Amino acid sequence: MSPTASFAEVAEGVRAAMAGYTHALDDGRTEDVVDAFCADGWCDMPGLGRHEGHDALRQAYGGIQSTGAQRHLVVNTEVTRWDSAQAEATSDVVVLVKGDGGWSVGVVGRYQDVLHRDGDRWRFHSRVAKFAR
Repeated sequence: MSPTASFAEVAEGVRAAMAGYTHALDDGRTEDVVDAFCADGWCDMPGLGRHEGHDALRQAYGGIQSTGAQRHLVVNTEVTRWDSAQAEATSDVVVLVKGDGGWSVGVVGRYQDVLHRDGDRWRFHSRVAKFAR
């Protein structure tokens, strides 16, 4: 990525960060979830709370291992502010969970994210979730 990145480069970097985080979360790969955050990054989510830094994130995410198949679907991502080093985005999230009766909607919500560029990739500086269901 060039020092003066285009909107398309930034938006693709944001999308890749979200996809990597989501896949790692659904697969139970805690270290990869933590790696999606800056060293001083933090999250604030219903049921999980606010956790800052890799050690705190590792402990929080390590404690929420899924007991079955799940898929986080992050959609309608809008990059609202950006430059070559930082981006802000709003996305909707739907979490599907598989139970005995098949797939059902477990959570509907919205993410508010701030991401920082780290070399050729983007990492979450902050990730705030609000769930409607």
